[in-house]
Amino acid sequence: MSTPPANAAAAILCVGDIAWDAAATLLAHHGLRLNRVEDGAKIPGSYWGEPEAGIIASDVYVRADTPVHSMLHEACHLIVLPPERRALVHTDATDSVPEEDATCYLQIVLAGQLPGVGSARLMADMDAWGYTYRLGSTRAWFERDADDARQWLLERGLLPA
Repeated sequence: MSTPPANAAAAILCVGDIAWDAAATLLAHHGLRLNRVEDGAKIPGSYWGEPEAGIIASDVYVRADTPVHSMLHEACHLIVLPPERRALVHTDATDSVPEEDATCYLQIVLAGQLPGVGSARLMADMDAWGYTYRLGSTRAWFERDADDARQWLLERGLLPA
């Protein structure tokens, strides 16, 4: 991830735009707790700073202005970790390229399970925010260049076969 272009924030789908209960239920299915942070307050465990999501162990912290892609990205960082590693996370979840790729892939898959979001919208938001892939777009990476990330997730039972 990177810092967004100046005009990106207005067009990005944020946590306050979606059903909180659906997001909390999705994360709970993966053993995570979604925590609401008051508007304007510092987000605990945020690697990039506000309004980006934060992570500490099995907790994901967001504000209403946190981009949905950020919530899912940080949650997926935790999902791809074994429980013993997850328990030690505070702010920065990985330094592994395969884990980062798996995280990006999984966040796109999980977006498809969130009402009002969907994978296509999430990929567009990722592009607008400034994610970069060698094929030029998130969709191109996901559809044509992410076989290694998909295989990594399949081997760990994190995707249906």
